[in-house]
Amino acid sequence: MIERVIVGISGASGAAIAVRIVEQLASMPDVETHLVVSDAARRTLDLECGADALDRLRARAHKHHSVTDVGASIASGSFPVRGMIVAPCSMQTLSAIATGRADTLLTRAADVQLKERRRLVLLARETPLHLGHLRSMCAATEMGAIIMPPVPAFYHRPRTVDEIVDHLATRAIDLLALPSGPIALPWQGQ
Repeated sequence: MIERVIVGISGASGAAIAVRIVEQLASMPDVETHLVVSDAARRTLDLECGADALDRLRARAHKHHSVTDVGASIASGSFPVRGMIVAPCSMQTLSAIATGRADTLLTRAADVQLKERRRLVLLARETPLHLGHLRSMCAATEMGAIIMPPVPAFYHRPRTVDEIVDHLATRAIDLLALPSGPIALPWQGQ
């Protein structure tokens, strides 16, 4: 059975994580990836991942939706999906999701995940945090979202930035609880 996954990319730093998530999902034969990219994310992708990053993402996703197309399939609860990952999730996007402001396809698709009680994983990207950020995270969590700041783990002793990005991407995907099972290396204990 094919599982649909939405990947939203907003304009915070950390675009490499989104690229890796889409690459990993593309390697799963039972996953259909739907991509929506904010205007600010286009700039961040270009800056952090290269001028061809968006084209590479579009080529790997099954469907790319314009952020202005609030009538797209992913804007409806009747379009079944496994869940959605927003990576990175800017504080502006997080705030919009937390307050139900669904004025772009990215925030509308996230809102649909919440109303349909589907998994919504938000890789909230900001530091340091002020009280408004924390309250938005709390509100989104109370609505059912999973807040996953992209904080690297070091127990697997990463040697490169790519290894850190890979681990963050796999952890985010695992939070969707795909039937194919976890892909991140688990902690084995001492």
